[in-house]
Amino acid sequence: MSRSRTSFNYKFYRYQYLRPVATLYITLAVILANVSAFEPDFVYPLENVTVAKGRDATFTCVVNNLGGYRVAWIKADAKAILAIHEHVITNNGRLSVTHNDYNTWTLVIRNVKMEDRGIYMCQVNTDPMKMQTAFLEVVIPPDIIYEETSGDMMVPEGGSAKLICKARGYPKPKIVWRREDGREIIARNGTHGKMKVTILEGEMLSLTKVTRSEMGAYMCIASNGVPPSVSKRLKLQVHFHPLIQVPNQLVGAPLSTDVTLICNVEASPKAINYWQRENGEMIISNERYLMNENESSMYAVQMTLVIRKLHKADMGGYKCISKNSIGDAEGTIRLYEMELQKKTKSAHRLNSVEDTSGNDEINSTPNVDQQQEETNGKFHKNGRQYKGFQAGEHDLISSSGAGSVRPGLRPPSLSLASILITGPLILLMPRWDRWQDALPRRPRW
Repeated sequence: MSRSRTSFNYKFYRYQYLRPVATLYITLAVILANVSAFEPDFVYPLENVTVAKGRDATFTCVVNNLGGYRVAWIKADAKAILAIHEHVITNNGRLSVTHNDYNTWTLVIRNVKMEDRGIYMCQVNTDPMKMQTAFLEVVIPPDIIYEETSGDMMVPEGGSAKLICKARGYPKPKIVWRREDGREIIARNGTHGKMKVTILEGEMLSLTKVTRSEMGAYMCIASNGVPPSVSKRLKLQVHFHPLIQVPNQLVGAPLSTDVTLICNVEASPKAINYWQRENGEMIISNERYLMNENESSMYAVQMTLVIRKLHKADMGGYKCISKNSIGDAEGTIRLYEMELQKKTKSAHRLNSVEDTSGNDEINSTPNVDQQQEETNGKFHKNGRQYKGFQAGEHDLISSSGAGSVRPGLRPPSLSLASILITGPLILLMPRWDRWQDALPRRPRW
């Protein structure tokens, strides 16, 4: 009995002793749980920033449940503390920090420079430390290095030209070439021959066996994804001696009219162009001689000479002459008088045609013009009549039908004849019905 009572007392005292210990552990666990629930926590990740040199960069760090802890800004790659809470530690006057009195801290870097590029850290002084990092990328727009870039260039036709264009910036700019007028660039090399492209990439543009068609302005354009892109205009001059093309070397015009003489000139450098008579007399612009030049390209010009109210003395040879520092050329045009053709057509009118007495006989009465032609006509012994037209026209030969002309009968007139063109002659065939009266009639059955 006493032994069981002793065992009971032992258990009772043991539970009484462990009870406060268990209570203490439970209390500590609740406290630790509450403390961990209110520890500082980052709401958003710190974002990388890319900014052009000279602009402002901003980092934003959002922290909840900061409590008594502090936020610090650190340049991680330099291991330099920039600011703690709202106080700037570094002596860089371009840096500043702000706090919105709740959970947002901001680091501002004004007038960013290339040395500002790197890793930035937003840190909370917990144990262990909590932090976020982001990268500041500083970019520089492209800029042409003029002291290392080619200027305008002059080369002889058939020579070579190397145009160089260099630019600075970050990232490194890409250089492309194009022609200002949009025409193709002709790139030649020993292995691939000739290649035509509208855009060519690279710092150097190499042109070989240059022709006059490649003359013009070339654009060097530098870009690296950071606006704005920049460009430089380079002018390529190709020199060659003048070349003259005459569209019409023989020009005819009537007297008292105006006539225009044309010469097409190609020359580089720019040439002096003028007109001369074939005897060497230089033509000067006045009220009768009008001279003009129209440029169609950098090296092509059309020369025109207008001669007003042509005289006999104006007929003959004319020279268009072009001279530049490399050479000269001339073209010749011959001007001749052209006579106006006189209109001498006789008006032949055909009288009304009617069928009489049921037969096929057609009666026509020649008009006065026809009679005049018949009177002036000359007849060959075989019945052919030859007539000559004025103003240099070809002779017109009319031929009669078969059989001879009966005495006392007039030959038929040549009105409304069928025309057959044979070489330089126009053969007029008389109508058969005009000869019906001259032939013996067959009796009607």
